[in-house]
Amino acid sequence: MSTVAPDMDPRTHGDDDFAARTARHLGRRHERFVAVEVRAGAVRRARAGLPDGADVEIGSVSKGLTGMLFADSRDRGEVCDSTVLGDLLPLAGAPAAEVTLGSLATHSSGLPRLPSSSGALRATLDLWRHGRNPYGESLDELLAATRRTPVGRRRPHYSNLGYMLLGHAVAVAAGTTYAGLLRDRLAGPLEMTATTVPSTPADLLPLAVPGRSRRGRPMQPWTGEALGPAGGIRSTADDLGRLMKAVLDGTAPGLSALEPVTRLSGPVRVGAAWLTLERRGVALTWHNGGTGGFRSVVVLDRAAGAGVAVVSATARSVDRAGFALVEECVGTGG
Repeated sequence: MSTVAPDMDPRTHGDDDFAARTARHLGRRHERFVAVEVRAGAVRRARAGLPDGADVEIGSVSKGLTGMLFADSRDRGEVCDSTVLGDLLPLAGAPAAEVTLGSLATHSSGLPRLPSSSGALRATLDLWRHGRNPYGESLDELLAATRRTPVGRRRPHYSNLGYMLLGHAVAVAAGTTYAGLLRDRLAGPLEMTATTVPSTPADLLPLAVPGRSRRGRPMQPWTGEALGPAGGIRSTADDLGRLMKAVLDGTAPGLSALEPVTRLSGPVRVGAAWLTLERRGVALTWHNGGTGGFRSVVVLDRAAGAGVAVVSATARSVDRAGFALVEECVGTGG
């Protein structure tokens, strides 16, 4: 496995003020993290316990990138909201074949959180007992499981399966793989050179760092071709900064993904993966993520031109810190 030993220097590094604020909001249970703040075009970074350039798992923040790729494909006329999965993926005769891409993008397709699988329970037990990756399936294996998966009533319901299928379907519409789509249409144009979708541990970059469970157990990296669009992207603080800067200055592709179109749960509205929540009269756009050994969050105050990304290499939530840092940055915290 291509990983490096974590830098155990307990000090924070980067912009002194931002590093201190990040460490304060995260607290002592987050000894290994990277963070980046963008405000008025300026980028500040912070890290602790990890090497400079650390390659980390961003978990379901991957869905935000997939949502942007879907919106970009829609802008190009390759797909539309009413395009069904069966037009792009070999699902003929399966209930999922009639699911629309638009419903997948807003988590309202009727698909369950994960596909039907006889090995799901065993994979979950292996994750909690031994730290093993519960996702490693190929696209063919994902499609086989999807053919066996029933589709329920269309209603708001967060679905990892839905975003796996959405990303791969959009890639087929573009005549490429999901990894190729991400590289050619988002990571490449934004110069996110260390943002990848590893299918196996052998695909990890040299600075890929291992994550830990809440109790400190080393966790296997979450790699897998099927997983990629929903939670398999790895990135760095520098690349997350480039992504946020491009979103905030309006130069990123697929920006309509960030515009809320329907309610997901309670006060939370959803566009194409990206969530919007109003706090203290300010609309914040965000997505969080979690894998066996990482937690992540990206929070944007688009009106103020500010954003923060935080990724911890320990499976403890960083959501509160991400929201607090953005609100502190623009002076809306209280």
